Amino acid sequence: MHIETRGQGPALGLIHGWAMHGGLFTPLVDRLAERYTLHVVDLPGHGHARGSEMPLEPRALAAELVRRVPGAAWLGWSLGGQVALRAALDHPDAVRGLVMVAASPRFVRGDDWPHGVSSTLFGDFGDALRRDFRGTLEGFLALEALGSSSAQHELRKLREQAFERGEPAPRALHEGLSLLDALDLRDELPSLAVPSLWLSGKRDRLVPAGAMPAAAAMAHGARSVAIANAGHAPFLGAADEVAAEIDGFMRSLPGSAS
Repeated sequence: MHIETRGQGPALGLIHGWAMHGGLFTPLVDRLAERYTLHVVDLPGHGHARGSEMPLEPRALAAELVRRVPGAAWLGWSLGGQVALRAALDHPDAVRGLVMVAASPRFVRGDDWPHGVSSTLFGDFGDALRRDFRGTLEGFLALEALGSSSAQHELRKLREQAFERGEPAPRALHEGLSLLDALDLRDELPSLAVPSLWLSGKRDRLVPAGAMPAAAAMAHGARSVAIANAGHAPFLGAADEVAAEIDGFMRSLPGSAS
C-alpha cells in the first residue's frame, strides 16, 4: 500500500473506493489539512500502489494500516469502507473513530436487506471488464456520478482524476468485485466499539441512501447523515458539507479539543 501524508493535527486516514485512488479525496484534503493530519491511502493494485501484489483482503489490509498509522480515525468510501470498518472492528484500541461514506456493510440486495444493488451487478461488471477493460471503468465512473445534482461536474472530475496514477491492476479489480458481491458485516455492527458517522448521498445509485441509516441503527452510538442532491461521491459535488460533517465528528471524539 501507498500512504501519502499531509496536514497537521489529529490523524485521519482516507481509503478510496473500487477502481479509484487516494487522489480523488483532494477536495476533502484541501478543506481539512489545516486541522488534521490526513493519511491518504492507495490500496494494493491502485494508484501509486498499482504494482503491489498484496491481496485485497480487508482484515489483512486493516491490520497493516493500523500498524502504520496507529491512533487514527478512519474514513472509508464505498469499497474502502470495508477496510475502514474492519479496522474499527478488529482494532478498537488503535482506531479513534470511523467515517463511512457511501459504504454499506452489505452492498447486494437480499430478502432481509433492501438497501443494495442487484445480485448480478458485480458479476456483470467482472464479465464486462474482461471484454472491454477501459470502457467498463469509464461506465462505472458514469454510474458513480449518476443521480447527483452536479453529475456532469462530478463525472468530469472523475474522468480527469481516475487514471492520473495509471489504470488499476485487473487482478485487484476482480478481487474488489468479489468482495463487494460477497461481504456482509451486518452481524458484527452491534460489536462496533468506536464512534461512527455514516454519510450517504440521497441520490446515490450504487449504495441506496437507506443503507446508511439502517447500518447506523445496528451500531451503538452511531450517527447517519444524508447529503441532499449528492450521488455516490458526495465529497466531489458537496465537498463543503461533507468536510463540515467530518470536522464535526472529529471534534466530537473523546479526547478531542473543542
